[in-house]
Amino acid sequence: MKIQVDNQEKGFLPDGRHTVEITDIEEGTSEHQNVPFFAARMESEDGFVTQRFYNSAAGKPIILSLYSAVGIKPEGDKDLDTKQLIGKKLSVEVSDHTYPDPATGQERSIRQATGFRAS
Repeated sequence: MKIQVDNQEKGFLPDGRHTVEITDIEEGTSEHQNVPFFAARMESEDGFVTQRFYNSAAGKPIILSLYSAVGIKPEGDKDLDTKQLIGKKLSVEVSDHTYPDPATGQERSIRQATGFRAS
């Protein structure tokens, strides 16, 4: 089997604080609880991380902290648009997060971005 590798593809960002740009937003629904989410791809010259943001009561403060870090404030009753995030820069803390897989109960690890701050 031959696997084509694009030399432009970046690897994951290493642990630590990074200044990143949001380059892509994908929307979906969680596999296990059908909660809507958006996934933001955050990149720098050193790599990337993709972080999911769940549109739930527990997820709203995290979403609002992301918007605040990029300088977007909610306005009255207007909905926030995820497309507003594309091209915005911010500072994030990158690390691994381990959790039990809901389907199997086995431990899984994912790369995540937290600690959103203005860049």
